[in-house]
Amino acid sequence: MYRIATFVLLFGIWVIFSGQFDAFHLSLGLLSSLFIAFISSDLLFLNRSKSLGARFVEVVKFPGYFLWLFWEIVLSNVHILKLALTPGDIKELDPSLVRIKTDLKTDFGKYVLANSITLTPGTITINVDGDQMLIHAISKHTASGVSSDTMEKKVANVFEGGGN
Repeated sequence: MYRIATFVLLFGIWVIFSGQFDAFHLSLGLLSSLFIAFISSDLLFLNRSKSLGARFVEVVKFPGYFLWLFWEIVLSNVHILKLALTPGDIKELDPSLVRIKTDLKTDFGKYVLANSITLTPGTITINVDGDQMLIHAISKHTASGVSSDTMEKKVANVFEGGGN
């Protein structure tokens, strides 16, 4: 079942991105997708205890998380730009290391959280060790954003079925 789901996903992506609908390209996409699904379906569905229905819910919820993260990145860019271009704001620079404890249970949830933090300007995830994350923040404002659990709740809502 997982190989079929992997095949359908890969072939759908092939058709969308190739834009070619002749027999040669469709058969090439079909064969490529079958081969890749056969050798790598266990990579895509590593945690098989999660049903395909639960994975579908993740796919449906992810665009909302992505849009929220995009907006957070825009706001952080504005903050960093303000710090860089306003002469008096240089005093607000206060680089610090922030250690947070996450309640996320899955490695994938922690992975998404760590990368989301790093994608947000002004913060970099330095280390993830169990449920602890070490993050570098460029200012008190960015450090307080990391310390709040808003992003963690958003990740939990999408990838662990909890949160807000």
